Amino acid sequence: MESLPPTRDDSYSAALVIEFRQVGKTYRSLLGNSVKAVEEFSLQVAEGEIFGIAGPNGAGKTTLIAMMLGYLRPTAGTVEIKGLPARTYVERNGIGYLSELIAINPKWRADTALVRYATLAGIPSSQIPARVDAVIEKLGLAEHRDKKVKALSKGNLQRLGLAQALLREEQILVLDEPTHGLDPVWTQRFRGIVDELRRPDRTILIASHNLDELQRLADRVAIIDHGRLQRVVSTGFDHTHRAATRYRLTLASGHERMRESFPLAEEAGKGEYDVTVGSIKELNTALADLISRGGLVASVVPERSVLEQQFREAVGESQ
Repeated sequence: MESLPPTRDDSYSAALVIEFRQVGKTYRSLLGNSVKAVEEFSLQVAEGEIFGIAGPNGAGKTTLIAMMLGYLRPTAGTVEIKGLPARTYVERNGIGYLSELIAINPKWRADTALVRYATLAGIPSSQIPARVDAVIEKLGLAEHRDKKVKALSKGNLQRLGLAQALLREEQILVLDEPTHGLDPVWTQRFRGIVDELRRPDRTILIASHNLDELQRLADRVAIIDHGRLQRVVSTGFDHTHRAATRYRLTLASGHERMRESFPLAEEAGKGEYDVTVGSIKELNTALADLISRGGLVASVVPERSVLEQQFREAVGESQ
């Protein structure tokens, strides 16, 4: 699949926050070997956006985040945040960051860890107790606050990591695999937390393997493979886009009329049918015809989300 060119998106340029310009990163070993982790990467993220990053293992997501946080210097190109070199911005203003691998001293108590992180983040000492209590409440950690970190479950440790990222009211949040280890209940609650965090002056960057979560949370998602930007996908439905898409239809009644509206429908179970259409308009036209013939449609579910379909195409996994 040919990569889309990394062009400027004028619809997002007015309130530009994060910009990668032709960024490259090459790792070199002591033996002289080199590996290109990122190549010719250009991307813009706007103020107020929830922006996702997706890609296979080894695609370059971790390297991109490290350069954005100023931990690594690009071999080529520049990374800027609000017009400043990334490291300069982070040192002056700070960023809320949840790392993929959470490493907190196992001997600390959960609330003690948050107090220490708040101190390092520069929160005035008079405000620390209130901020710690607030994030503990938000992340449901009240019953675990006195426990040592080593006694926390994987999910609770993940919530503690997220709590430290929210200690300050940062304008930029970077969350790397934020739902990793969370149970279904807290995965659902995490969506609500992100919705609460959305503000016109705040930018949230989420890197995740969970395409369903990115589909639900992000406004746009950058798909990365082999260190290159393959495409940027809007998670909304584009009714002008034509692509063969498979849906699972469930009928409560009118089964005998199904193939009059969907001639190639395949039975998938009791009252369920798989249909393939070329566009949303085509789907709705056929559904309207089916309903007019007496069909009673109980549900219509796409086999893959918009993002999953685009992801499979971008990384060469379309079927």
